[in-house]
Amino acid sequence: MPALVHAAQATGVTTLTLDSPANRNALSEALVGDLRAALATAAADPEVRGLVLTHTGTTFCAGADLKSPSAPADFLALLREIAGLPKPVVARVTGHVRAGGLGLLGVCDIAAAGPRSSYAFTETHLGLAPAVISMPLLPRLDPRAAARYFLTAEHFDAAEAARIGLLTLHADDVDEALEPVLAGLRKASPQGLAATKALTAAPVREALDRDGARLTELSAELFASAEAREGITARFERRDPSWSL
Repeated sequence: MPALVHAAQATGVTTLTLDSPANRNALSEALVGDLRAALATAAADPEVRGLVLTHTGTTFCAGADLKSPSAPADFLALLREIAGLPKPVVARVTGHVRAGGLGLLGVCDIAAAGPRSSYAFTETHLGLAPAVISMPLLPRLDPRAAARYFLTAEHFDAAEAARIGLLTLHADDVDEALEPVLAGLRKASPQGLAATKALTAAPVREALDRDGARLTELSAELFASAEAREGITARFERRDPSWSL
């Protein structure tokens, strides 16, 4: 099976590219496994100051792969590994981000996006909840905005994502906007980066440690429920679920 995550090296920076176009870079067991392996390799490289997480195609990550989902515990492990990595992870987004993909985006230390990116927490429309992803997101997001978008599944754009704390920055040219960010990481010491990330990511790590088991169990329960089966079936059949008014 071809790799779903590709690594490329530049001076001091490893770029990890999600490349699973068949399912819009959804969080399948294979993609999560490949990403965890690529993160471990980069973490062990003393020449790497930071990582860029990006994507092929028009979608950064569509959320859980509803046909072949990653186990909630494996996704939780991935989030913990990113939050605990002693090197900063920078998300580079030029497309759509949905549901669990927003957790992947939210756990990154810095997030930048282009003008054609869009965002939606779609879980409630499938009979689910943004359970596991709430742990990296709630420490970062404006509480009122989090309540609105978690509950309603509305789509919003990059400017709104930056306003509520989901993105660090957005620009017409995301690569140009990231140039000073990556230049700053290249000039930083490994020790300084590791110690500073430990400070800035502490609320996310604490949430993952405190609530990880409980919210992983909740996620599994919701996925196994009758309402979720109806919501997911309706999505595949391109119709409204039975509860939609």
